Amino acid sequence: MNAFSSGEYWEKRYRAGGHSGGGSHGNLATFKAGIINGFVADNAIADVLDLGCGDGRLLSMLQVPGYIGADVSATALASCAERFPRHRFVAFSALDAAMRTDLVLSIDVIFHLVEDAVFARYMHALFAHAKRFVLVYSSNADRDWSSPHVRHRRFTSYVADCRPEWRLFAHVPNLYPYDPERPDETSFADFFVYGRHDAACGLRIPSPA
Repeated sequence: MNAFSSGEYWEKRYRAGGHSGGGSHGNLATFKAGIINGFVADNAIADVLDLGCGDGRLLSMLQVPGYIGADVSATALASCAERFPRHRFVAFSALDAAMRTDLVLSIDVIFHLVEDAVFARYMHALFAHAKRFVLVYSSNADRDWSSPHVRHRRFTSYVADCRPEWRLFAHVPNLYPYDPERPDETSFADFFVYGRHDAACGLRIPSPA
């Protein structure tokens, strides 16, 4: 049996006409866009790097002054580049070490990083490319899941151990916590706001309401 490859999974999914998932539209997308847009506006964010931009459905709802989208799927990147010509899109593997933005986003990505090496590489990039803040939307518990492309991890423990220069400033619970009867309208993910230890002054956290 071949080992599961998260990169191959998403490329095949987008190439076959699939989308980023239930969380990329409806009430969940509105909730996520509201938190992100509020954080950008309230904290004078100049530019954003979205590590795992997917098909761009969420991007269509964002109000950001400067945006770079990165993904492992060439198909998704090509589609986004055509749809959003004013923004920049790059392959995750082609990210320049010098590319750093005020805010780096990780939205519905971490629990799809099934392989340990892929998870470690992604987490390194998430913080290495951030100047001021990292905004994560993910589950945060070690538990099994029925879908092969989902692996839940307590990522906050990893950050505390491997990136101690970053501080968890806030945990914003989801307005629509996971309900197995409504999997496309609810989510096991919450928002987690990280900043460098000297970034607390003036930091504003948007309300989920």
